[in-house]
Amino acid sequence: MIKTRLCDLLEIKHPIIQAGMGPFGTNNLCVASTNAGALGLISSSGIASGNSQPGIYDFFCRSGGANPDDDKETILRTVFQQTLDKTRESQGIFGINVMVSAEMREVAELVVRTMISAREEDQEMKRRFKVLVTSAGDPLPWSEAIKKTDLVWMHVMPSVKAALRCKKAGVDVIVASGHEGGFHTSWEPIHSMVLLPAVVEAVSDEKTLVVGAGGYCDGKTLAAALALGADGVQMGTRFLCTEESDFHQIWKEGIRHAGDRATIIARGFVGPARWLKSPRSEEHAKNTLEKSPGVYLGIPDDYTTIDMSLIEYEIESINAIFEGNKEKAMLAAGEVAQRVDDMPKVNDMVQTIVRDAEGALKGIYKYMIQP
Repeated sequence: MIKTRLCDLLEIKHPIIQAGMGPFGTNNLCVASTNAGALGLISSSGIASGNSQPGIYDFFCRSGGANPDDDKETILRTVFQQTLDKTRESQGIFGINVMVSAEMREVAELVVRTMISAREEDQEMKRRFKVLVTSAGDPLPWSEAIKKTDLVWMHVMPSVKAALRCKKAGVDVIVASGHEGGFHTSWEPIHSMVLLPAVVEAVSDEKTLVVGAGGYCDGKTLAAALALGADGVQMGTRFLCTEESDFHQIWKEGIRHAGDRATIIARGFVGPARWLKSPRSEEHAKNTLEKSPGVYLGIPDDYTTIDMSLIEYEIESINAIFEGNKEKAMLAAGEVAQRVDDMPKVNDMVQTIVRDAEGALKGIYKYMIQP
């Protein structure tokens, strides 16, 4: 059995985090991941999709046991309660992912405020709904509100500079997200083999843990992350392509059949995004090169400076997935899509990952010369 500091801090069985992916929500996936002994994460991005993606908003609400006609705080509380109820037998630990970019600020404030209130009103909720993962933005403005609580705070970031800012903010677990990752990725292409050990060397100590993200999908890659000094890994694409995943079947099948050299970078909602290659995403990449060249030059832009037709194209493409329109759909995925060729149950997948990681770590000893 593999046990790391992440397991001890969170009281989880395995040092694996199921990423809080959007836009479809991860309400059912979070339950399955939590019950499997990993850290399950609710994706909060669905709560922001009501105006531009009403079908996805409706699905997010109903998959969380909520009525789409209710106010957003009530919907979030219902999702939290359903997750608590459906993980009671396993007594698993779960959390929520919140994007804190400028574009998502208002929604992020609502989610964090509602989470804190719900936990204070229910002791079981407080004990098991204990992890807040922030991403796609600056952690420092959130420090005062979060550090007043007993939440375990994680932040997803793409560089040593950002990791040092996380440490300044008081983040407990820094998630070093390499450029291999799916959907929202960094403006600069720093990949996990370089990023993870650099972040470990810069910030890991008795108070700060480091988790790898981007490129992890099985036991071999979990073992590699541990060998590089990480306390665990976060996986998105691998969890997306499972039986219990909330994502549309088109998306799952796209990953399952992706094959070699399967992804491309183009503009996303909050910066660069990694998509599965298709005529639609290749057209989006050409438009990105013309209208948002900073995606390829490492120069950030935002909604005040870019041609918003790029964002409208992405919204249309995501809505097409929900509608089952393969021709207009764009599917986000990490580079590991080329290594995913099945759609297992979450519990079976997690147990296989852990078992294979144990085998990989034991196998390393054959290279040791005994004195």
